[in-house]
Amino acid sequence: MMSKLSFEEFAALEGQELGVSRWIRVSQESINAFADATQDWQYIHVDEEAARDSPFGGTIAHGFLTLSLLSAMSAEAIPKLVGATSSVNYGFNNLRFVSPVKSGEQVRGRFALKAITRRGESSYQLIVSASVETEQQVKPALVGEWVIIVNV
Repeated sequence: MMSKLSFEEFAALEGQELGVSRWIRVSQESINAFADATQDWQYIHVDEEAARDSPFGGTIAHGFLTLSLLSAMSAEAIPKLVGATSSVNYGFNNLRFVSPVKSGEQVRGRFALKAITRRGESSYQLIVSASVETEQQVKPALVGEWVIIVNV
């Protein structure tokens, strides 16, 4: 079960790692479903035969598919804030897709609290360092600073 922290306990984690998610396999079926949902059927994602001759040697996940997995990863890796009434994605700073995620690989999210600032009487802005690691690669698939607004 995910831990719940008071605001003071959560704020004390500034500059520290918040957590790491479980591994999630990125199957060709999920890549194809994402292609259908976004209407992005570029061959490097969905044509297994043609992608064998690409620089990647096979199909790879869309960068935005990898990015979208952060929601599920963060839900299990980042402690909950006691009294939070909402948590809203505000965007990203310095988002980069560093390495491809090959079909069938497993990925996991790693999160650290970079900064927390008050926005209003009951609103805070979190800057969370987020990276997606793959099992088979040294470089992460994705790195960025996730900006999240939390209301308490």
